[in-house]
Amino acid sequence: MSYQFKQTIIISLGGSIIYPDEIDINFLRKFNLFIRRFIKKGYKFIIVTGGGKPARVFQEAAYKVSKINNEDKDWLGIHATRLNAHLLRTIFSDVADPEIIDSREKSIERAKAKKTSEAQPHTNAKLWYGVTIGSGWRPGWSTDFIAAQIAADFKIKEFVNAGKPAYVFEKDPQRFPQAKKFEKLSWGAYRKLIPSKWIPGFSSPVDPIAAKLCQKEKMAAIVINGKDLKNFKNLLSGKDFQGTIIS
Repeated sequence: MSYQFKQTIIISLGGSIIYPDEIDINFLRKFNLFIRRFIKKGYKFIIVTGGGKPARVFQEAAYKVSKINNEDKDWLGIHATRLNAHLLRTIFSDVADPEIIDSREKSIERAKAKKTSEAQPHTNAKLWYGVTIGSGWRPGWSTDFIAAQIAADFKIKEFVNAGKPAYVFEKDPQRFPQAKKFEKLSWGAYRKLIPSKWIPGFSSPVDPIAAKLCQKEKMAAIVINGKDLKNFKNLLSGKDFQGTIIS
């Protein structure tokens, strides 16, 4: 199974990939080189970062002291995604947009900059960068949803969900080792496998609100294990890869 990308690739990079129990320096070194190799080939990336362990630690600490509501829980997660986003922007600072996409307004603004840059390729103004980093926006919106919304704003028909699971499974494979995996799945079939509403801290390959938006926009999500950069390379190169295409 393979997939053909255009020159701009949107990645929802799971927080558990960046910061599982501590910051994964070894992965970040490899990911840095990986992305730069594709930039040299003419690709551009928008990478939306998840919250990882810091989100869970702060959410759990707050809940143990005071029974916080879902909105406050979400804000803690959002700020964790922003910290991870600044970490990535710093790593890619020489090729990255200095401004992080942390709101819908900035997404629309950068989409216009991309369009202008493509219409005026010889302009001296640096409107569009090799890497643009995105983070959480507002409560009720996961980073999966944000990656999908950015894709819609940029009129891109897919995003890569690079998290922990290598595939979409019919059940949680950690609890059900014999669970069936899918290589291709429709959004209708996928949405039957997950809850209908977003809950802060809920884990699924693509969350309910992101799935709803993708189905509406006729957008594909490609689910892969974000740590497996060899497989990631195969995916971006149009070669056979391991993962699930939801469309």
